[in-house]
Amino acid sequence: MQSLKKVLNNQVAKSQFKNLYQDQVVYAFASKYSLKAIDLNDADAPQRFVQSLKDTGFGVIKNHPIKQERVQSIYDNWYKFFQSERKHEYLYNKGTQDGYFPPNVSEIAKGNNVKDIKEYFHIYPFGQIPPELKEEAMAYYKDTSKFASQLLQWIQDFTPEEVKKNYKCPLPEMIRDTDQTLLRVLHYPPFSGKEEPGAIRAAAHEDINLITILPSANEPGLQVKTLDGEWIDVPSDFGNLIVNIGDMLQEASGHYFPSTPHRVINPTGEATKKSRISLPLFLHPRPDVVLSDKYTAESYLKERLIELGVLY
Repeated sequence: MQSLKKVLNNQVAKSQFKNLYQDQVVYAFASKYSLKAIDLNDADAPQRFVQSLKDTGFGVIKNHPIKQERVQSIYDNWYKFFQSERKHEYLYNKGTQDGYFPPNVSEIAKGNNVKDIKEYFHIYPFGQIPPELKEEAMAYYKDTSKFASQLLQWIQDFTPEEVKKNYKCPLPEMIRDTDQTLLRVLHYPPFSGKEEPGAIRAAAHEDINLITILPSANEPGLQVKTLDGEWIDVPSDFGNLIVNIGDMLQEASGHYFPSTPHRVINPTGEATKKSRISLPLFLHPRPDVVLSDKYTAESYLKERLIELGVLY
């Protein structure tokens, strides 16, 4: 193979190299917002994490305290559950929204008219759950909720003082003793070729809650829309923990922190034959928490669920 020096001695190659370089520079400027995993062992990790949330609505962290062995075990065990017929024994309760949601009642993102290609199970402390899966899931729920308090404290600490005045109470206090936080186990099935035209695994949407904590899924596909309108991939390396701002924190911060659209795109090639398992924890405040002069957490959630057609 020719050395780079010899290639660049060729005038045509020089021109091509220059054009390629210029294209890369243009692309770099177009993609000024990118998501890179922040190492929690770094001294400035909290500040960089909060800045990432401000810039993109998302932060990606590594070397965090959430046990990856437990995450993998949850993925494996719930994959088996979704493959079984037992899931239909835990059909969701309409009033409390806990339990199994089959594909035919899957969500339709706001502004869309096609259901997402997924099935999922809602886990609350008060809700139904298969006995053999309960201990592991609730241990994850407890540990990740505890870590969420630390992340909310970082957000509180690095919020500008002028913006901080909007908070009606400290952010970690908003989730203290809440039973509204939701753990959702998602299964995106392999493609059969019979999918509804225009349907994707998860259409573009924002989260309603305060913040969402999500371990990297077993397959890629998650994308976030930047403030410039560009869709970028969220790093999917196993072991990463993904955090994003929800609408409630956007409201509480006076829109300083953006709740940005995100989606799960359809796979291509051999990946269409694979399932994707995802495990978001949606941190919700207690219903009585005041988010702003206009909303409590309860009134905000009710309004949004009516918009989505979940409540009438």
